Amino acid sequence: MENSHKSKKIAIIGGGIAGASVALYLSEIGLQVSLFEKGTSLVNGPPICHLHAGGNLYREISDKQCVTLLKESIDTLRLFPDSIDYRPTVIAVPKRDSGDALALLPRLKMLTHEYEQLIQQDANNEVLGARWDYYRLFELQEMQALARLDEVAVPSTPEEWMIPIAKHVDLSTLKFPLVLVQEFGWNVFRLGASLALSLEKNPKSNILLNTKVNKLTHTEDKGWKVSFEKDQQEAFEYFDYIINAAGFKSGEIDDAAGFHKQRIVEFKVAYVTQWDGTSSYWPEVIFHGERGTPHGMAQFTPYPDNVIQLHGMTEKITLFDDGLIANDKNSAQPKLGQPFLDKIYKGWSFDEVKLRTERAIEHMAEFIPSFSQAKVTDVPLFGAQQIPGDDASLRGRRCFI
Repeated sequence: MENSHKSKKIAIIGGGIAGASVALYLSEIGLQVSLFEKGTSLVNGPPICHLHAGGNLYREISDKQCVTLLKESIDTLRLFPDSIDYRPTVIAVPKRDSGDALALLPRLKMLTHEYEQLIQQDANNEVLGARWDYYRLFELQEMQALARLDEVAVPSTPEEWMIPIAKHVDLSTLKFPLVLVQEFGWNVFRLGASLALSLEKNPKSNILLNTKVNKLTHTEDKGWKVSFEKDQQEAFEYFDYIINAAGFKSGEIDDAAGFHKQRIVEFKVAYVTQWDGTSSYWPEVIFHGERGTPHGMAQFTPYPDNVIQLHGMTEKITLFDDGLIANDKNSAQPKLGQPFLDKIYKGWSFDEVKLRTERAIEHMAEFIPSFSQAKVTDVPLFGAQQIPGDDASLRGRRCFI
């Protein structure tokens, strides 16, 4: 890159995953970057738990999106290997669901071929394990045999990962085969710490926390004037380029800069529970279901110390009435309702946390009966996320959701 380009100053507005990642990349190639974040730390936003290396959680999306997710996930793994929870995902179709347990098989074969092609292009892309181990099917008879084995504290084979499923899940509620696929977990806390440490030690990056951008003005001679407030002090600075990474508030930055783009904002929640029902390390487990119905997808995400994160894709658990909203022609910013903004900026009442978490526990206990003994914790993971364009089912460019 020419020195004249390296002398350019770049403002990145928003210190979430996108903003902090772009800041790290640009500063590491020698560009001067200022990262504006109104919160107290980097990578605060809607809950993430899963790296969708192929998008097999989402039956409704296109093969093209699945390939995009696979490529994005491989790039993420290569960039942030220390933030990954290296555990597979198990996907099950309940008997009550209209879906076919083998419906994902053509997609899995296609993704295996795509993964092989990516490895042939660059051997460093082999980050999801061996290409022939991308997925594995388990029939009922094999699961019944695994149920007779002892659980393994640290699983290392597909069979060992499936033992706790075989022992604790009510197999009579499921269609077969089950699918184990190399879609790993993503630890947002390790990611935030990793990005913060990397940026802090880079002399080309300037992190401005507790800093709110108030106004953008474009000038002919000095570029973009960014007016901001930090520690109750007003200030401004000029930049050659601005990158809008303000998450669900990106529309406000677009409005300030004079741009109008179509986008959707969705408020989502994951609930955190404590479950002492097993001593084994589990895979992530997905029980498919139709989104927005009482039988929506149930997602079991394990963490250390018997902490289990839950999604239930029903409007009584993870989804909300009026929680998905598009912008209008007068503004690039979707107008999320005040109750959601209050949750984001002021927090939740414990009564509502308890009610929705208990519903999530009940939803999961349909498949894991002993999970009915899980305990509610008082802090859910929540936030609003933007979806570019007008397709609410879009998952490409959202590889971790």
